[in-house]
Amino acid sequence: MGGKLSRRLVPDPVWDLVAPLIPEFSPRRQGGGTVPLDNRAVFTAVVYVLTCDCAWRRLPPSFGVSPATAHRRFAAWTRAGLWARLRQAVPENHGLGGDLEWAAAIVEAALDRGRRTAAA
Repeated sequence: MGGKLSRRLVPDPVWDLVAPLIPEFSPRRQGGGTVPLDNRAVFTAVVYVLTCDCAWRRLPPSFGVSPATAHRRFAAWTRAGLWARLRQAVPENHGLGGDLEWAAAIVEAALDRGRRTAAA
């Protein structure tokens, strides 16, 4: 993914807030598979889908993350309560500056998508 768009979708202050809240990656029980992708790359892909309100399958390949991986991580992060923890952390973080509203929009989009997914 181009660095400029990636940094616009997930600016450094937002990533600095999100990174410690992301749960540790758990490999699948059956083993094998590929090396886990970088959390920031996956988070950026998830943010794209959430804020564009597009289908997971419409995630552009330029993100370097498959739609299945992005959706799987979104679902795992939702189950782990990432979005609720982030919702609490955003207003308390004064280091976000001009990115505060964007971080709040990401959280609300994630919570909305999570509710829609749970209801389906």
